[in-house]
Amino acid sequence: MEEKRSNKQKKPKRLWLKISLAVIFVLVLGVGTYAYSIYHNAKETVNEKMHKTVTSIDPVVGKKKMNEQKPLNILLLGVDKRPGDSGRSDALMVLSLDPEQNKMQLISIPRDTRTEIVGKGTVDKINHAYAFGGTDMSIATVENLLDVELDYYVEMNMDGLTEMVDAVGGITVNNKLDWYDEGYYKKGYHYGKGEISLNGPKTMGYVRMRHLDPNGDFGRTKRQRQVIQAIVDKGASVASVTKIDNMIDVLGNNMETNLDFDDMKNLLLNYKGVRNNAVSYMMKGNGTKIGGIYYLQVPDEEIEKVHGMIANIKS
Repeated sequence: MEEKRSNKQKKPKRLWLKISLAVIFVLVLGVGTYAYSIYHNAKETVNEKMHKTVTSIDPVVGKKKMNEQKPLNILLLGVDKRPGDSGRSDALMVLSLDPEQNKMQLISIPRDTRTEIVGKGTVDKINHAYAFGGTDMSIATVENLLDVELDYYVEMNMDGLTEMVDAVGGITVNNKLDWYDEGYYKKGYHYGKGEISLNGPKTMGYVRMRHLDPNGDFGRTKRQRQVIQAIVDKGASVASVTKIDNMIDVLGNNMETNLDFDDMKNLLLNYKGVRNNAVSYMMKGNGTKIGGIYYLQVPDEEIEKVHGMIANIKS
């Protein structure tokens, strides 16, 4: 009798163990299916919607550098495209990554910089290169200005920032300047000094203002970098895991790059340490008017300095 009673006592424990294991199995299966769904969606979006080759960059060279974990130079283009307009590059930045030294360098090129537009045969504002010849002409013009080789490019429609900010659930930034919106978001809206929360539309007002900023385009570019960093930080947070699919869809609709899905995985795995040592710089120059049009004249010594920063990122 005691032996039978003992067996009866063990059965409930075994039953609960089986139930627990079944629940764990279902959870693991569900998480695995969700993870695969995200992975599949990301791969399909990158390779079928975002990936675009350009004639000005040899893809073989960049892949070879990436596979050997060598320093890379990536052109970041923030493009303002509106109906009936070919668009202009609102933001131009050269991102240099050195995995050996775990170093990242982000150099901003002011949009009004006066330079030769390669392929057009004229001297104009550097942001007009995109209007004249799209991504290829922008790449060639930046390479010519700084005498550097670009390995990849990433182009983002600035209106996509609105959708991305909303996709991650909004961002928080530290606003250094107190002003009232001129109509980029909502005329008269107060952007108070200090820590402020932004949704998508408010973000566009925040990054587009420059007339009320004593630093003009320099101040606007700084706010653009600030917003991009805030999006990256929010997007990388655990709280945003359930929003990954929405973020992927937003990128697919607003971003173009010659990075394919395997390139992105390689960057994520082998270049992730570069964020440990990040440096930010903006090219300097003197504002002047030529023929009634404002330009930023960047002296040769400044161009040489920036060239050295990119070419000698290991130093």
